[in-house]
Amino acid sequence: MTIAGSDPSGGAGLQADLKTFHQFGVYGEAVVTLITVQNTVLASRVEVLAADLVIAQIRAVLDDIPPHAAKLGALGNQAIIETVASVNFDCPLVIDPVMISKHGAPLMAKESIAAFRSLLVPKADLLTPNLEEAAALANCPVENPADMRRAAEILCGLGARSVLVKGGHLKGQALDVLLHAGEFLELPAERIATPHTHGTGCAYSAAITAGLAKGVPVSEAVQQAKRFIHEAIRTNPKLGGGSGPINFLASW
Repeated sequence: MTIAGSDPSGGAGLQADLKTFHQFGVYGEAVVTLITVQNTVLASRVEVLAADLVIAQIRAVLDDIPPHAAKLGALGNQAIIETVASVNFDCPLVIDPVMISKHGAPLMAKESIAAFRSLLVPKADLLTPNLEEAAALANCPVENPADMRRAAEILCGLGARSVLVKGGHLKGQALDVLLHAGEFLELPAERIATPHTHGTGCAYSAAITAGLAKGVPVSEAVQQAKRFIHEAIRTNPKLGGGSGPINFLASW
């Protein structure tokens, strides 16, 4: 199950999650938290749904087809953060702390970060922040691999069972750092020169969630998802006039 925002262009959010779930051979369920108006070149509007509507969707799914794994994406505001934090998912929970869209539109109010840190980080079986999100949640600069390891330790100290700090915005290699079971694992990849990376974070966390749903251990699920994302970026379909989507049909 994904609990996330909607991207009408299909490259990010719950649309990206569902496509990724399908590619990984798992059945996808989707709870909508917010509606965006965006495409590959702009994001012009974000409308957050009422918290009672979000929890009603979640309850409908949990009461009938409970998931084997779930992920959280863009939540929008503190009311939804508090509502989602009250749920017992009874399955592995991957939390992607989506704060800003690819085009810079805010997807989480700044005043909600403290609530996210205190209420949701401790519920994460795996937290998957990028550099900017890790810095905001760990309250420290995250600009290099050493900073990524430090931020992961801080976030695990706040209660997350495992943390994957994504280094897509690093210079040089696209290095991600996983802290799991007290040990670090570095996942380097050759950087691909392309603007078509819309939805990579969503698809990455969705691929991990699919792996966990199938019983794959955390480290293996992360490595499998990393291979998928690298290939999906490399073989992107070159759609749109800006930051286009990845190839959700990529093999790994």
